[in-house]
Amino acid sequence: MSQRLKLNGVEHEVDAEPGTPLLWVIRDELKLTGTKFGCGVASCGACTVHVDGEPMRSCQTYIEDVDGAEITTIEAIGNTAAGAAVQQAWQELDVVQCGYCQSGQIMSAVGLLTENPKPSVEEIHDYMHGNACRCATYQRIRAGIQRASEIMEG
Repeated sequence: MSQRLKLNGVEHEVDAEPGTPLLWVIRDELKLTGTKFGCGVASCGACTVHVDGEPMRSCQTYIEDVDGAEITTIEAIGNTAAGAAVQQAWQELDVVQCGYCQSGQIMSAVGLLTENPKPSVEEIHDYMHGNACRCATYQRIRAGIQRASEIMEG
């Protein structure tokens, strides 16, 4: 079944049955592999994308639920002020270890900074709680978010 999708500012027509997770459309149909599969039950955050500016878990978001929505993946998040700041901070502080979870971490961090440009350490911890990192780089992730906030401040 043909579905229309606006992803990273580009209109796409994809052949996907209702009930198909957005994650698989992004990865398999559109060949954008930055969004990762982690758990499949929206618990780890690796598959986080933005739907109309809000972070959502793409493994549990179905293609028919995003009809007419603007979807942004890690491939385009650097085009936003918060996304560019987070990417710069991640590089400056060498946040990444293995990197598998980082697209989801970045997408959630951008969601936080868009909503709250100057979060406290506790607010960062609470907001990022649903993003798992097997390498346990949580301190570096929190530091990266704090640095991105400073970058955004100017």
